[in-house]
Amino acid sequence: MSDNAAVPETPEGQRIRMNTASLKSTYCNMVNATTTREEVVLNFGVNESWDRTGGDYEVKLEHRVILSPFAAKRLSQMLSKLVDEYEHRYGELK
Repeated sequence: MSDNAAVPETPEGQRIRMNTASLKSTYCNMVNATTTREEVVLNFGVNESWDRTGGDYEVKLEHRVILSPFAAKRLSQMLSKLVDEYEHRYGELK
């Protein structure tokens, strides 16, 4: 485990140790989400078509993350809080 890895706490006060030994970072500028009763599917990719004035364009999908609806709700809450904090610091996103 990395010495500087984040150690978040759960609402119950439990510490979660993050093992970053095999962590890989990838840039993505596009996300698409679909859902079924049992899961939420997030597809992340890169749109290299910067000029979108024309017709169709292609997105290279890089990652697919499949979550339970419960995990998706927790992710939604975390992202909402993160965006609120960002906007407080840097101004409203439009």
